[in-house]
Amino acid sequence: MNVNSYPDAVDPKLVGTYSPSANAGGGYVWDDVLEYRVWCHPERGSPDTEDGNDYYHPFATYAEALAFSQRTEGAEAPLALIRQLEYIAEDNPGEYRHVKEVRIAEWSVDFLRRPRRTQNTIPDFLAPNAPDNRLDILRGLANR
Repeated sequence: MNVNSYPDAVDPKLVGTYSPSANAGGGYVWDDVLEYRVWCHPERGSPDTEDGNDYYHPFATYAEALAFSQRTEGAEAPLALIRQLEYIAEDNPGEYRHVKEVRIAEWSVDFLRRPRRTQNTIPDFLAPNAPDNRLDILRGLANR
């Protein structure tokens, strides 16, 4: 995906105001990108600005986050902080359920290649007649 193909933060004025704690991955679908985060590690050479603790820099665009991560020693590749208004929980392998509550998670930016959730994404995924490749469809790897 082109660096400029990733969506910008839904509200740039709020970038940097979100809690550092978030869920990690999961949920299969996304609604909004809240910010991009670049985590820095003093033990890997990042400036020690937090008494030896890891910290992150927030950005409104993926391009800004990527540029920062590439020029900063001890920095990770950017992650996306996403908001899920609804999502798919997989409590056990292959057992899916529709959860209708807000969830905030850090995702690999590669997951943003998945189509953004629509009104029908989750019901279609859970339908009894859903195609066998429904996970690949959600992941943006196949068409219906």
